[in-house]
Amino acid sequence: MPRPIKPFSAREKHLISQTLLERFGHAVPLQPVDAELQLNLLKEEFALCPSIMWKENGANFIVFKTGDELFRCLFYYNEAMLFGTGKDEYDNLGDCVVTLLQVHADQEEQSRKIRNALNSIDFSKANDGEEYHGPLIV
Repeated sequence: MPRPIKPFSAREKHLISQTLLERFGHAVPLQPVDAELQLNLLKEEFALCPSIMWKENGANFIVFKTGDELFRCLFYYNEAMLFGTGKDEYDNLGDCVVTLLQVHADQEEQSRKIRNALNSIDFSKANDGEEYHGPLIV
């Protein structure tokens, strides 16, 4: 059985809070949670990992502490829309949180561009101006 992972220190929590304050312009409440993660893909054992979660702009963010100075992270909108950073693990909490926030900002910008593109399409002219009556069902 793996040894227990130490909880987030006051310094680590402060670093996360300060980074979120700089990113969002206001204090963001942090929620401590525990998560079971498979730390080694070659072993079928799970470890209880202290984690910090917060919600902002319709997204849920989570940073997992997977060891001494080791972190994983992700954000999600719902079960079907889960996003990582492309890096499995970080050895620097600041890099982990900043990268997570940057990936979120990039995803938000991409979604905004798609919404704007869809809103600019004039669907009334999609069929050369003729009305669409659908298929005839007999």
